[in-house]
Amino acid sequence: MRAHRAGGFTLIEVLVALVVLGFVVIGLGQGIRFGLVAWNKATSTAGVREEFDDVDRTLRHLIEHADPGNETDPPQFTGSSDTLAFISRLPDMSGMATNRVEAGLGVDSHHRLVLRWRPYVHAKRLQPVKYTETELLDGVARMELSFWGPGGEGWSPTWKGNELPAMVRIRLEFIKPGQRRWPDIVAAPDLDRP
Repeated sequence: MRAHRAGGFTLIEVLVALVVLGFVVIGLGQGIRFGLVAWNKATSTAGVREEFDDVDRTLRHLIEHADPGNETDPPQFTGSSDTLAFISRLPDMSGMATNRVEAGLGVDSHHRLVLRWRPYVHAKRLQPVKYTETELLDGVARMELSFWGPGGEGWSPTWKGNELPAMVRIRLEFIKPGQRRWPDIVAAPDLDRP
């Protein structure tokens, strides 16, 4: 005669079900962790890309609107391998160019890419006017500039001439090299001149 078995699960079946459930929970946890890491990386990358776009747009605008001077007054555009001084127009929020400014670009001792500017006057100043400093980017180890002559002579680490260079290349190196990698910014001065 057969023994009648009560309905339900045996202890072994319950333990196997718990082990399988544990593996499912571990797998879901790893998947969620991977998803969160991927989300954080994508958000960080989007922030860096947006920051690059802002700096790129600002620097291009400043260089493309550099004052070309005229026959009696050559352009005031001088550059070394790590600083740039020129006359340009600042962009405003509406995208229109404002009045001319004396501008200087460089990396300060706090590792910030800084734009120094003040209103440009075509006369000798009676009193000195302080420069306004605008931080464009932080964490910059150095900025490397090079200039392409209008005759196509090649890239030069300095510029001081009677005309604007054909192109300006800006290379930024960061304190943490793995943190950001940006392409060189290349802009052509005097693009808005008719």
